[in-house]
This record gives sequence, structure tokens and C-alpha cells, in this order.
Amino acid sequence: MSDSYKYVDPDYIYTDPKTGILRNLAGLTDPDALLFFESGAVTKRIQELYENPIKIKGIESLFDIHRYLFQDVYAWAGEKRKVEISKEGKQFFPTTHFGNAFRFIDTLISDYKKISNYNKQQIAEKLAEILDTVNYLHPFREGNGRDQREFLRLLALEKNLELNLNPPDNKNIYDQYMQGTINSDIKVLKKLILELIEK
Repeated sequence: MSDSYKYVDPDYIYTDPKTGILRNLAGLTDPDALLFFESGAVTKRIQELYENPIKIKGIESLFDIHRYLFQDVYAWAGEKRKVEISKEGKQFFPTTHFGNAFRFIDTLISDYKKISNYNKQQIAEKLAEILDTVNYLHPFREGNGRDQREFLRLLALEKNLELNLNPPDNKNIYDQYMQGTINSDIKVLKKLILELIEK
């Protein structure tokens, strides 16, 4: 997690006030130990989703994926955040308007499902729009990036396409993904997604 994230959490809903570490199911209080534990647990769960994918029904599937990925780490896995988040001065979507955002994302997913499996241009464009919107929503206190990359992979899979936005052996792909999401640049995201699904 980047140090440039800022959280409005005066009641310490998610963090231990003494250590500043996210409260976790393993009871870890060292940030490096938590990072190691979380990484291992989530990687294992991602591998399981490759074998038994979750079918994307709508926005609720984003929460199902987060719950599945982080079930071993956080008690609040799969629950929408209760704090406001900003990064590098950019405020993510306010929690008070989540309902409107959820309905809009459901519309995007519905539109996506109507696209022909053979129209890769339209698929890439709609996936880029969905990714940009979900990233701005940032619905979880932690794990948004991993959740949305898996969400996009599963959406692509429903069109019989492979999409890995976080390959371990290709930093260039991850850098383009970060550039597109941080700058809300749908053109960059579409270009990246199109290149990946056409391989």
C-alpha cells in the first residue's frame, strides 16, 4: 500500500490505534509480517479462482471476489468501506453516494454482456470503462487493486478471453495499468486491455 494514501478514520474502525496496522485475523502487528501473510493468502485464493471462477452477475460480484480473496486476512473482507480515501490529493468516490455508483456499474456490466464475443474493440473499450469506474469507486479499505484486476479477468473470461493485468514477469503491463488507473485514462487502459486479449 502506498504511503500517499490518506484515510479519514478517526474512530480507528480498521486500524489499531497503537501500531497503525490494519486489524487482521492473524493478530499480526508488524507491517512486514502482515504484508507477507496477506500476499501469500491472497495469491492462494486467486489460484483457486482460476480453477473455480466466480460468475459475474453485477456489482455484488465485485464484493464476492473481495470476500473470497481476503477471507483469511480481514474480518471485513467483502464489505464496503466506511471511511473516505484519497491518494495524492485525489479523493475517491464518497461513501455517501455508493448506491448511485453501484447502479451505474451494474449498467456498464449489463452493456458489456451484450457485446459480441468476437468484437474485441468494444470489449476492450467497455472493460476499460468498467475498470476506470470501479477504480474511482475504490469500495474497500484495502485490496482494491487486486480485487478489480481479478474482477476484470473474470469478466474477460466470460467472453472466452484471457486477461492478466498483473503478470509476475511483466512490470511494463503493471506500469501501464497503474498509469491508466491513477490518471483515469481510459485510452491507455483500452489499449493495454486490447493488446492483452489479442495475444
